[in-house]
Amino acid sequence: MTSPTEPAPAPPATRRLAAIDLGSNSFHLLVANYRDDRLQVVARLGEKVQLAAGLDDEGLLDEDTLQRAMHCLVRFAPFVEDIGPGHLRVVGTNALRDAANSQALIERAEALLGCPIEIIAGREEARLIYLGAAHALAEEGRRLIVDIGGGSTEFIIGERFEPMALESLRMGCVTFTRRFFEGGEISEKRMRRAELAALSELANIRRQYRELGWEDPVGSSGTIKAAAAVIHAAGEGPEGVVTREGLTALRERLIRCRQLDRVSLEGLKPDRARVFPAGVAVLGAVFEAFGLERLRYADGALREGVLYDMVGRNGPEDSRLKSLASLERRSGVDTRQAANVTASAVALFDQVRAAWRLDDNQRRFLAWGARLHEIGLAISHSQFHRHGAYLLEHADLAGFSRPEQRLLAFLVRAHRRKFPLKEWQALPASLQASHARLARLLRLAVLLNHSRPEQPPTTPRLAADGEALRLQLPAGDDTMLLVTDLEQEAAYQQAAGFSLALSPA
Repeated sequence: MTSPTEPAPAPPATRRLAAIDLGSNSFHLLVANYRDDRLQVVARLGEKVQLAAGLDDEGLLDEDTLQRAMHCLVRFAPFVEDIGPGHLRVVGTNALRDAANSQALIERAEALLGCPIEIIAGREEARLIYLGAAHALAEEGRRLIVDIGGGSTEFIIGERFEPMALESLRMGCVTFTRRFFEGGEISEKRMRRAELAALSELANIRRQYRELGWEDPVGSSGTIKAAAAVIHAAGEGPEGVVTREGLTALRERLIRCRQLDRVSLEGLKPDRARVFPAGVAVLGAVFEAFGLERLRYADGALREGVLYDMVGRNGPEDSRLKSLASLERRSGVDTRQAANVTASAVALFDQVRAAWRLDDNQRRFLAWGARLHEIGLAISHSQFHRHGAYLLEHADLAGFSRPEQRLLAFLVRAHRRKFPLKEWQALPASLQASHARLARLLRLAVLLNHSRPEQPPTTPRLAADGEALRLQLPAGDDTMLLVTDLEQEAAYQQAAGFSLALSPA
């Protein structure tokens, strides 16, 4: 556990940012001032929560683990209570990706922190780790970044701030402790079984990564930091560097400990001791698979990456915009139609924004859903809204959290035909109202552009009273098809429990 540092008052023109990393082994809080393109850390806390150790055979987090997690967040909460809207991000990683009841923790944490909890995919975790590490490394050249966490290990090759290869493998110091060191025994056989399991995972990326190559292998986060510290304390390597010889000697020393409870090494914090042998096994497999002779430790990991990513959000450098543009290109989207539907959707949004208490972020996601509503056509015209939703929910989209991808997927799934009640009711209760409202606006925008016009049509007047919508129909004989479509839409919405009333111009 690290000691908190009281945040100092932020100077003028400085953005106060905060990130909380709900890791599988530890929770971390980082508060920093951002000024002149740099982060100045003003508070840093960490606590071993070991979420991954609290997963039972059914993939459920037990109540003790949930309580341990919340006690940690209660300690973090005072440090973020003054952080402005949009300047705090809370991200969850492997254990929360795997937990069948992750929503139980998410709901409690959101109520405490007043901020949405984002569960990020493995490759998104790798991208953010690289972003944090790359900012900590001033050197040029191609580098390999390795980050051994509690439930997963991330591997990234990149140059400067651009990753070239991203991967997250399901192996970590907490999960491997449960799997290979059950009962607390350490032996040559158990250590080798853990290494072989890690080598099996690494076989999937070994060739690709070695072909890309790197000039500088770098490690981040706790396991590698601890290994470097223990090796240096034993006089088996330079400070901040894991060497092959030092790692081999460390492995033998751990086996001689015989029990996890007896692991006590100079340079190793006691709260990491029980999961350290498993972390060393994973690290040894990394050295073996990639033929490493040395790996230096560098500060900068997931939480630093989250802060730097936050700085670029909602601007030209937002990584999500690059992901959307790439997906549009790969799917062959009709960009004119997408632009017309987007224009209609945001025009409708702006008319009901006040009545429905919608915000800029919801407007942004409605526009993105409109841009992508036809991506499923790249697979098949039949049921293309279903295909598009599947792509958005399961694709690796840099910059997006899983909840954000699920919102886009729901909008695309719901933009035509019968309103998808089953999928809607499966959403967290706190999101159902807002997601339904955005979907209803997108459905109307799509219908307004059904004839695929050259330019977006004039937007009819739309008013909201509670959940009831009233749309003023345009006049003219050329709108008969639109009126027919809107009447069918009113029937679809009524069947879903919503009200859409149509009135003449």
